[in-house]
Amino acid sequence: MNYPDIIHHGAGEGVTGSCHQLQMDAEHGLLIDCGLFQGREADLKERFGESASVINFSLATIKMLIVTHVHADHIGRIPQLLAAGFKGPILCSEPSAKLLPLVLEDAFRLEHGRDERQIERYLSQVMERVIAVPFDTWFNVVNTPALNGRIRLQRAGHVLGSAYVEIDVEYPLEPRSQRVVFSGDLGASHTPILPRPKSPERADVLVLESTYGDRLHEDRATRQERLEAVIDRALADHGTVLIPAFSLGRTQELLYEIEDILHRRSLSCSKDGNDAADCSLPVNWPQLPIILDSPLASRLTQVYQSFDDLWDDDARARQESGRKPLRFEQLITLDTAAQHHQAVNYLASTGRPAIVIAGNGMCAGGRIVDYLKAMLGDPRHNVVFVGYQAKGTPGAAIQQHGPKGGYVELDRERYEIKAGIETMGGYSAHADQRGLVDFVTGIPVWPSEIKLVHGEESAKRRLRLVLEAKQRSLKLA
Repeated sequence: MNYPDIIHHGAGEGVTGSCHQLQMDAEHGLLIDCGLFQGREADLKERFGESASVINFSLATIKMLIVTHVHADHIGRIPQLLAAGFKGPILCSEPSAKLLPLVLEDAFRLEHGRDERQIERYLSQVMERVIAVPFDTWFNVVNTPALNGRIRLQRAGHVLGSAYVEIDVEYPLEPRSQRVVFSGDLGASHTPILPRPKSPERADVLVLESTYGDRLHEDRATRQERLEAVIDRALADHGTVLIPAFSLGRTQELLYEIEDILHRRSLSCSKDGNDAADCSLPVNWPQLPIILDSPLASRLTQVYQSFDDLWDDDARARQESGRKPLRFEQLITLDTAAQHHQAVNYLASTGRPAIVIAGNGMCAGGRIVDYLKAMLGDPRHNVVFVGYQAKGTPGAAIQQHGPKGGYVELDRERYEIKAGIETMGGYSAHADQRGLVDFVTGIPVWPSEIKLVHGEESAKRRLRLVLEAKQRSLKLA
């Protein structure tokens, strides 16, 4: 066999379940991510009698797991990996090392309920294996007379701590070497808080995500203005704006952009001679409560705050000027179940103008469901979607049937949809086709091989054609 060799155990054919094995020689392999299959891909596996979380490959040569970031489709099978006998370390960036136990604890709690002992045991097993590595720092993983291997994490700009992985594999006896780069999930341009990723200085083999390889995002540079306009329209109905959002990444971006709107509106209202409509109900932004109703999102946001040295220039400048982009005065965080139910009942009965951000992003569970049950039937309220709603989820049903005055099933009960429904584009945390192409063309020497993963077949096919055309044009130049 020719080494190094790449074997895909997830996201080779589809979008979820990211798990890739880099076999450096017959005895030494690395695993890059170990994520859950989700949505349609999980359903297909179940239909053919296979668990969506099973580890169905040999771990005999796997020496280390490298985590690119802590989304479930990249880390969700870690418990099963440990149960299958994996004994090696788990290497990730420093922010991911702080985020990983929070995300896994939430997942364990959903699975094991109130069995705190079992949850603690799982978490301790994970955390005693974690090695936190600074960005842009080489880390040796194997050193034998026949094989040297080292890895380096570079910032990917997708969520806090996200990394792409550079792996140098050297065979001293031959002698030859190769650099393999796994992109993980790359961030989009104009993403708040985090800088966009820089291309690697070298990549002989590039394993590249292709989630949005066949499309361009809506204009992200103007999305804050569009968010402001959507919320203005919703608040004019004299009710609450509900924003379903995932806890990591999307929630922090929303808080960051809402804080900027509040700051600007507050400055505007403090000046003489302004249009009174800007500073009065129902669109009274400087007085508007912003409610974050997600204990997990609150804890993840605290980690974002603790790594402000990794923020982009704009975010750091706001903080240095005395502003608090993720912890502003009007932000109310709800932790306990009692606080949550009190907020649902109060807002549903009074129709008080407020913005509520709650999980989960596709309305398939979490605290947002209670708000929807209580408020979907009232035209004073509005639901604003800022993320993709997968087919078969309640979020997709609300998007489809809400404008027609239809209904949605939540916990097996029908709820009429009379609330206003809005959908915002431009909030994907993934690079689009242009971003992916820029990542490749920014490498000084074109990779000898590009493997496309983490995408539907149509997205991979389209991206492959665009990259081939770009490579031809560069050769002709």
